[in-house]
Amino acid sequence: MKKGLFISIEGPDGSGKSTQIAALKEYFEQKGMDVVLTREPGGTAISEKIREIILDKNNQEMDDMTEALLYAAARAQHVAQIIKPALMAGRTVICDRFIDSSIAYQGYGRQLGDCVRIINEYAVRGCMPDITFLLKMDPKIGKSRIRDEEQDRLELEKLEFHQRVYEGYVEMEKAFNRIVGIDAARSIQEISADIIAQIEAVLQEDGRNRNDL
Repeated sequence: MKKGLFISIEGPDGSGKSTQIAALKEYFEQKGMDVVLTREPGGTAISEKIREIILDKNNQEMDDMTEALLYAAARAQHVAQIIKPALMAGRTVICDRFIDSSIAYQGYGRQLGDCVRIINEYAVRGCMPDITFLLKMDPKIGKSRIRDEEQDRLELEKLEFHQRVYEGYVEMEKAFNRIVGIDAARSIQEISADIIAQIEAVLQEDGRNRNDL
């Protein structure tokens, strides 16, 4: 059984995930907790190489199923090498995107359906976040925050694709209690306060002092 706390941060591109992840990391460190900050796709040498292939804007010919399988492959390595060992050591893991991204982007965005969830259940092998924060923002606004020359292969997709992704996220928020929707159209401070309040509730319900794990 895992002993650490596993947190994932999700949301459309440009929703401010990086800023909130940095604030959350600082919160845990101020409490003296050991934090592992990681991302998907990526987090390991192998997974980072897969990330380069997936996001390379020159790979426009990539098949949708190839894309989904590459994400799952990167995730399988990430879970086995980084996430599971960290949790077993009692560390707090904060992951920038996880399984929900694949379901949103490939399941809904690419319209591949439920096979994406099934593929990724094999990849994660039961390792799921304790809580997932979904930063909710109109995809049009989020996309406008990223300069054209900085956009990767998925960010360059048409707005209709990103709208389907967002709708997928909203559906998952309704379906899973672990996913907490956060209005990302507000100030950085307001968003951060909401996230920390939720984390403190989780730690209190857990009934353990995770510093002692």
